Amino acid sequence: MTGEAERSEQGGDELAPEEHAATDGGTDHPVESPLVEHARPTGGDAPETGLAGPHPEERPHPSGRRDEHGVRKEPDHGPEPTRRATVSALVEDEPGVLARAAGLFRRRQFNIESLTVGPTTVEGHSRITLVVEETEAGIEQAKKQLAKLTPVIAVGELSNDAVAAELVLLKVRGKDPDKVHAITSMYDGQTLDAGPRTITVQITGDENTIDDAIDAFDQFGIIEIARTGQTALERGDSPTTPGEEPGHSADSTDDEFTNYDD
Repeated sequence: MTGEAERSEQGGDELAPEEHAATDGGTDHPVESPLVEHARPTGGDAPETGLAGPHPEERPHPSGRRDEHGVRKEPDHGPEPTRRATVSALVEDEPGVLARAAGLFRRRQFNIESLTVGPTTVEGHSRITLVVEETEAGIEQAKKQLAKLTPVIAVGELSNDAVAAELVLLKVRGKDPDKVHAITSMYDGQTLDAGPRTITVQITGDENTIDDAIDAFDQFGIIEIARTGQTALERGDSPTTPGEEPGHSADSTDDEFTNYDD
């Protein structure tokens, strides 16, 4: 009797963990006790409590992560290879079109090596030449994003054998003018300014020619350098951008451009 009185004073008989689970919250659904482990059955049978299937940590998860272009990259394959591409775009002459194109690639963090713009034979049109170092997916994304800009008329990628050239201005120290002139002549360049302390020369050519010329002038001490970046056109009758129709000179005949239009 003494023991029953003590339990009565403490709030009644203690319930077993199973009875607590059955009455907790006043619902018909049992509450799992932390002392009881519920093993989920294998083979697809639904357990008595919870949802069928494996635990979230037991489910398969993709091993790779998506890059900035939305392409999933598997870690075991290593970094995706990149390549250089020359993209040409015909655009309408509108204020700020070059800034919009540059801002587009800057926001998407494309690896731009050079960006040039200049007029074409068609009045009111300009050509943007863009050289990028990107993955295959990145190059395609760059062309698609550029084509979405309102002033852009057409976008195309040039072939590897396209005619490409750029210009560089070099200001070097003038202590050895004869040697500077000899290097300039070797690269078919021009001397634009010559003084007692500095000499400024101009060199044009493809990328390798420009790189070699810079290395050659480095012995005199290059003070300043300005490089335009690459501009390019397709060879022969192939248009540089899809659907491009070049302007004809006043004394030309339509027959001269028959193959081009075909």
